Amino acid sequence: MARVLMKGTEAIAEAAIQAGCKYFFGYPITPQNEIPEYMSGKLPKIGGAYVQAESEVAAINMVMGGGSTGTRIMTTSSSPGISLMSEGISYIAGCEIPAVIVNVMRGGPGLGGILPSQADYFQSTKGGGNGDYRLLVLAPSTLQEAVELTQKAFDLAEKYRNPVMILADGFMGQMMEAVEIKEHVSGDLPPREPWALGCMGERGSKRSILKSLYLNPEDLEKHNIKLQKKYREMDKEVRSEAYLCDDAEILVAAFGTTARIARSAINNLRKEGIRIGMVRPITLYPFPTQTIRDLASSLKHVLVVEMNMGQMLEDVQTAVCGKAPVSFFGHAGGIAPSVKEIEDRVRSIL
Repeated sequence: MARVLMKGTEAIAEAAIQAGCKYFFGYPITPQNEIPEYMSGKLPKIGGAYVQAESEVAAINMVMGGGSTGTRIMTTSSSPGISLMSEGISYIAGCEIPAVIVNVMRGGPGLGGILPSQADYFQSTKGGGNGDYRLLVLAPSTLQEAVELTQKAFDLAEKYRNPVMILADGFMGQMMEAVEIKEHVSGDLPPREPWALGCMGERGSKRSILKSLYLNPEDLEKHNIKLQKKYREMDKEVRSEAYLCDDAEILVAAFGTTARIARSAINNLRKEGIRIGMVRPITLYPFPTQTIRDLASSLKHVLVVEMNMGQMLEDVQTAVCGKAPVSFFGHAGGIAPSVKEIEDRVRSIL
């Protein structure tokens, strides 16, 4: 497929279809409405189904039911909609059901506003619902990367039998870029027991029970220990981009659209002779702690830039582990840090 100009939301939707997603359950909320709109037009034509649920609560429970059959399932929402889905996401993680969830973030808290934000970092990486569960969280920075990570998310969901979240901000949802979207052929996934409902023939007629309810405390603890072992295995999926870090004295940490803005600032500051680089986490969970820690001892300062009031900041501080000063610059409410603001903040640090 040749490169075509597409809006971010539509590119994510088409990428999911090319990865084998045939069933979508969702509910409209700005700024991700083009995804369900796109799915409603495309899925029936390829033998799939689009269902607009009566609420986000209903949608995530439909995802749980559909995903329990082993079918590639997706839902999308934005910030307060994801909050409503949080209980269902916890159930899906507890039942070990693969699913892909896209959050095109808007400002908050509460209804907040419809402009772009990165204020759902805590919600996605620390667990928005109850219990000790984790999501794999992928944060693209370009629309081409959003396409590739959306398709990769389905493989990861199946590999770990776990929900995977694509965390994008409203800029990425509404911008347009040229992208290439190919039919996605999954890599070699490890052999797994036919766990899905409806696979009794593969199990020799043995029943499959998917549940998150364990009334015996020893059984529940055993289940949680099993889940934690799986989450540790997810560490091998950590991804990040290091930009001009070899000789850097100042390090910027940023993700998503903010990292694109920071890159322009870094290029300008390099022309002034300032030795500055950037680490861009691509997986927010697992977080690239070791990558940042390995750089920290040679740094004079680390600046965290986000479209929130300082959420990834905490993970960066943990990674730096006191080896260098860490400061924060950010905006909330849908305001993006500008190139000039980042440049000025770096100069003030120096």
